Amino acid sequence: MPAPTDPARREAHALALLHAFGAADLDHPGGTLLAHLRRVQEQLAAWGARPALQLAGLCHAFYGTDGFATTLLPVGRRAELAAVIGAEAEEITYVYASCDRGASYPSLDAEAPAFHDRFTGQVHSPDRQCRRDFAELSCANELDLARIDPAFRTAWGPDLLALFTRSRGLLSEPAWRDCRAVLDGVG
Repeated sequence: MPAPTDPARREAHALALLHAFGAADLDHPGGTLLAHLRRVQEQLAAWGARPALQLAGLCHAFYGTDGFATTLLPVGRRAELAAVIGAEAEEITYVYASCDRGASYPSLDAEAPAFHDRFTGQVHSPDRQCRRDFAELSCANELDLARIDPAFRTAWGPDLLALFTRSRGLLSEPAWRDCRAVLDGVG
């Protein structure tokens, strides 16, 4: 079945899939994984992100992440998620989930970054749009956690502020403003 093309239908299908895979029942800071995913999606929408990036925000934990080991859908079943949210949103979701943060973050803002895929072990240099999507999604995700968990903000806020300051050229102006509002003065 081809992916629906209407963003609202894609979102509805994605939410149904998230419910089917138990995201509403998984504990996560601030409630459930589904609540977190919705907040990330809503943050991206508030920043004016295009629909594919918003859908990736809603689905960013399907394959687990370097910071959240729980997997809703094995990475070998990427076509299933793409059939629901579309190829562009699924690609953003994969890139986000595949990132080996410790190895990739130091060069994210470089002209030719070394992006380490934790699933394949391969290193590649994503194009600027891919890095912009990754940075914007990362910012929305981390700011959600920093807003709802003071201990997280205290522990990770300085490192996140340094990362997003280095990557400032990849962030939208609204994302950068929120980053400063949430993370300035931490540490």
